[in-house]
Amino acid sequence: MNLYAIRAIYRFEMARTFRTVTQSIVAPVLTTSLYFVVFGSAIGGRVGGIEGVSYGAFIIPGLVMLSMLSESISNGSFGIYLPKWSGTIYELLSAPVAPIEVIIGYVGAAASKSLMLGVLMLATARFFVPYEIHHPFWMLGFLVLTAITASTFGFIIGIWADSFQKLQIIPVLVVTPLTFLGGSFYSISMLPPIWQKITLANPVVYLVNGFRWSFYGVSDFAVGTSFAVILTILALCFALIWRIFVTGYKLKA
Repeated sequence: MNLYAIRAIYRFEMARTFRTVTQSIVAPVLTTSLYFVVFGSAIGGRVGGIEGVSYGAFIIPGLVMLSMLSESISNGSFGIYLPKWSGTIYELLSAPVAPIEVIIGYVGAAASKSLMLGVLMLATARFFVPYEIHHPFWMLGFLVLTAITASTFGFIIGIWADSFQKLQIIPVLVVTPLTFLGGSFYSISMLPPIWQKITLANPVVYLVNGFRWSFYGVSDFAVGTSFAVILTILALCFALIWRIFVTGYKLKA
């Protein structure tokens, strides 16, 4: 394992984040704070509790997950797309660096940025809505797994995209709608039976519910199912990335 290569990629990506701290960190935190103000403080006071939890507190895990998914995918995709766009990807491919080391470097940096944002958002939420974390260990586990999985998915998007516009197609047209329809602002038990069954096909539902369970101990299904879904998606993403490096798809062309 070439730890020097992993450290070099990781430090380069993290340095780029701190050079653009306003766009990378401040903007997402402010945007999520607006959600806390509008839905948590303003609307939450007029809406009854859900499953014994106040509405403002109930949506905190969903809002954090919404931002985490968006930022993880964005960080993961932009990190690998930029070398492709500038042409420096060929230097990386010709260097004595294994695919797994490239993946760890880029995905690790993207996940680290997202974890920083997740922690900042949870700290910011304290100023607007009181909440508890019943299972802090599981909460951290969901936070880390979600960041890594979404960053890995973003890495795939970055390889697939051949323009800056394409980087936004899947996050905007697919991931964001799935997140809003994945129980971020409500419990799926509130939906009609037919829509409850349809919603179960949405993988984001399992991420949000597992994360919410770690806060309040409430979920629409077993927490083990949530972990199984996350690990399955992560395994599929790694398998696809490995296949991409073996075939050179959109890397060596």
